[in-house]
Amino acid sequence: MGTIESVTIEVADTAAAEAFYTAAFGLGGRVRVRASQSPTSGFRGFTMSLVVPQPATVNAFIDSAVDAGATEVKPAAKSLWGYGGVVQAPDGTIWTVASSSKKDTGPAAREVEAIVLQLGVTDVAASKQFYLDHGLTVAKSFGSRYVELDTGPIRLTLTKRGSLAKTAGVSPDGTGSHRLLIGGDAGALTDPDGFAWE
Repeated sequence: MGTIESVTIEVADTAAAEAFYTAAFGLGGRVRVRASQSPTSGFRGFTMSLVVPQPATVNAFIDSAVDAGATEVKPAAKSLWGYGGVVQAPDGTIWTVASSSKKDTGPAAREVEAIVLQLGVTDVAASKQFYLDHGLTVAKSFGSRYVELDTGPIRLTLTKRGSLAKTAGVSPDGTGSHRLLIGGDAGALTDPDGFAWE
């Protein structure tokens, strides 16, 4: 129980969003879009991440996202933990593309090792307990700073909203709808920060 099979990003223009996600990332049915006019502004409290094998693959995905209409938020660069960059999709969703490797081992291939939904929450411990109470299990936990839940095809992480925004290179300020629905087998529920499952 607690598997995430897909995420649905709510957008103003579904045709444009579908064209963007196909060209930028090509993730098939794991990332879906649907129409919404729910008001939202600024940081929506989550980021999507692609974990890929090497820096050349990071660059390839970032380049294809920018070519498809994304805005570069943080240029791809080496860091303490690996190599990565951040883009914002035309619909406003923040995407990180990262590799734990700092060196290429071959030519870039459009290979994704993992899709990660990162939720920025008010209270990591309270959100963790909420998800445990709803049948999810913890894969990794670093106190009240970071939790990774065992959710199958799409990984789910919890971290403080301000920390997530800082890592993504955006202001933590934002209001309105998250414009995100989590598709999984945990049932229809809404967590303490307003993230909805269906």
